[in-house]
Amino acid sequence: MGYLSAMPDPSMLEVFEAPTDRPFLIEHVVDEFTSVCPVTGHPDFGTIIVRFEPSHACVELKSLKLYLQSFRNEGIYYEAVTNKIRDDLTEVMQPTWMQIVTDWRGRGGIRSRVTASHGEVPPCWQRP
Repeated sequence: MGYLSAMPDPSMLEVFEAPTDRPFLIEHVVDEFTSVCPVTGHPDFGTIIVRFEPSHACVELKSLKLYLQSFRNEGIYYEAVTNKIRDDLTEVMQPTWMQIVTDWRGRGGIRSRVTASHGEVPPCWQRP
């Protein structure tokens, strides 16, 4: 396909200490996520929702933005994107639980939503 960029590097992700040790929910919504279909080379557009309960660390938003933007030229399937983001964020933050939802714009009459979780999402914080 001609895409020579390195797979997004999780070392780009920076964290800071959570402001409290009491449970709370963080939800980051990224409306302008792009990657590339590994089969056709066409761009894929989606929304990424990052939901988690920090145990001791939170992700710094500029580093998250730069990390997610580094997928822009990657030939990668929806399922792989979702799981990579979950794995990389889990590694750097070690959250109590995390859920990544990727909601992909339709192409050819098909829309896709992929969810990957780490830990157990408490019923009170599950999405409807």
